[in-house]
Amino acid sequence: MAEWKPAMWATTLYSQSIPAVQWGTVLGASLAAAITDARSRRIPNWLTGPVLLGGLVHAGLVGGLAGVLDASAACVVLALPYVLLFALAGGGAGDAKLMGAIGAWLGLVYGTATLVAVCLSGVIMGLIYAASARRLGAVAATMGTLVRAAIYPLFRAGSLRDVPHLMPQEQESQTMPYGLAILAGVVIAATGSFLWHA
Repeated sequence: MAEWKPAMWATTLYSQSIPAVQWGTVLGASLAAAITDARSRRIPNWLTGPVLLGGLVHAGLVGGLAGVLDASAACVVLALPYVLLFALAGGGAGDAKLMGAIGAWLGLVYGTATLVAVCLSGVIMGLIYAASARRLGAVAATMGTLVRAAIYPLFRAGSLRDVPHLMPQEQESQTMPYGLAILAGVVIAATGSFLWHA
């Protein structure tokens, strides 16, 4: 039996590949979230709460303390960008909770890959959504404003408290059910994972 080392904590839970039950849970939750978001523009707590709790419990059962640490870290990493969007730009809190729950099931390695896939899906779907509504120019301007607001505290004398004043007004924003982008990103990440390990 191999001796456990502290440096192995991030890979203890998912030493080779993520079992189908984990991807299946995440895909099912993402599909349910996409449906509810498309219908009501909400991702409900009755969905995200049990998925998050289930991910942490599963991580503990499979990987012990190392698994819980990995799942918890992934939960924070995946939720953080969406928590910031919610706090600074009025994004959906359900998106943040769902991404955190996804992280709890996937761990840091696969969770980070999924986060990248979800972000890219969100940008692409947002542009398609804006083009179909003939608001591509307005959305491009809004994206420029968001980028400026994100880097403002880094390069100027301002702070994070100044960012909300730089954000576009709600009536200027183009919104879409982001649950669809989350589902698309999860599908891409799951497909990539299975192809990588095939």
